[in-house]
Amino acid sequence: RQQKWKSSVSTQAKMPPCDFVPEKYESYAYERMQKIREQNIAPSLLTYYKKPLLLHQGHMQWLFDHEGRRYLDLFAGIVTVSVGHCHPKVTMATQKQLARLWHTTNIYMYPAIHEYAEKLTSLFPDPLKVVYLTNSGSEANDLAMFMARLHTSNFDIISLRGGYHGGSPYTLGLTSLTPYKHGVANGFGCTTTMLPDVFRGPWGGSHCRDSPVQTVRKCSCTEGACLAKDQYIEQFKDTLNTSVPKTVAGFIAEPIQGVNGAVQYPRNFLKEAYQLVRERGGLCISDEVQTGFGRTGSHFWGFQTHGVVPDIVTLAKGIGNGFPMAAVVTTKEIASSLAQNLHFNTFGGNPLACVAGAAVLDAIEEDGLQKNSEDVGTYMLLELAKLRDKFEIVGDVRGKGLMIGVEMVKDKESRRPLPAEEISRIWEDCKDMGVLIGRGGLYSQTFRIKPPMCITKRDVDFAVEVFHTALQRHVERA
Repeated sequence: RQQKWKSSVSTQAKMPPCDFVPEKYESYAYERMQKIREQNIAPSLLTYYKKPLLLHQGHMQWLFDHEGRRYLDLFAGIVTVSVGHCHPKVTMATQKQLARLWHTTNIYMYPAIHEYAEKLTSLFPDPLKVVYLTNSGSEANDLAMFMARLHTSNFDIISLRGGYHGGSPYTLGLTSLTPYKHGVANGFGCTTTMLPDVFRGPWGGSHCRDSPVQTVRKCSCTEGACLAKDQYIEQFKDTLNTSVPKTVAGFIAEPIQGVNGAVQYPRNFLKEAYQLVRERGGLCISDEVQTGFGRTGSHFWGFQTHGVVPDIVTLAKGIGNGFPMAAVVTTKEIASSLAQNLHFNTFGGNPLACVAGAAVLDAIEEDGLQKNSEDVGTYMLLELAKLRDKFEIVGDVRGKGLMIGVEMVKDKESRRPLPAEEISRIWEDCKDMGVLIGRGGLYSQTFRIKPPMCITKRDVDFAVEVFHTALQRHVERA
């Protein structure tokens, strides 16, 4: 039998019902799992929470631990479970393929890769119609950098500070968050430029971003003008004029920054930045690893919310609902640069991955998950904004669809980050009341809410009430 939820924190919030009953946990005892973790698993792979969760089973937006306790998953395995844990359509399609053909390689033709390539590229505007499948987002961004350099015969690539584009030695040069940097040479030919963050940056106002919730900062911009955007573009021009050669290979940006805590740029910033890069002979790369597949609600791809068409798009995470796969989508001309010599990926686009990917696309369409992201995400943003207005420590609520950040501060005026240990207490309290959320930002000061796209408004009511209780407890402690 499924255990009733027993929280160590008292809350009035009532967890929405769920008919699913998890299987009985029959693996090693918790203490033995901890021991294996200490002895046999690389210590760089950190666990969340003081007492790490031992998760056993998942069903749509729910996770169950080894003791049968149920949690509302608002982090989706780091923005990866797009359509729901063990979604029946994806599970069934993958099981069927498992019995048919796991792996051959790209040197042969097999139905899955061709069917999936046609299906995926049909969702992109012209001329983005050619796909190269890989196994991870780091790999996809690595390849995008490589293609941009090959195609343009230029070397330098610009990225935004605060961006996360992978942890491989090549992509670490684009990743611009200190915790991910190691003390080894990286980033040759990579230049970062100022992040146009309208909450924490030097410029920002009250209607800069494409979100139902704006910052609490004031501005004096007239209709159709954005002084913050203009200032950040000046900074971008400054980077182009001082830090890179006259010609560049490319510019990479996430439509909304993910690891840095759902940071959004002023409207039209990307459009103008793309234009400046193209004037220098560079390609524009949109990293859609977190924003793709309908998560932003209004559009299927994050770049569409900015009114731009990139030259290269990278995809991962939600593409396979947790199956390890990723992709680079580009034009035939750019993809041809790679064909001058051999470039091969053993597992990329294997039959299992392609079938999982196709089933994810079907589930998004059939379950109406893009629309759900917009409706439920907007509802959640507006509910969280009420907590921002109530609590001094909630500095900013931002995002679009189900890509949401809640930035915690000491006070709204200074915008200084709330100390990590205080944030940890709030975060642990949420977990103890049955809600799992992520962390991000340069100081780990931002709660990241990026759930499976199947969550409901009823789930949101529960989550917001839990978060409210955790904030109230913080105030009482203080």
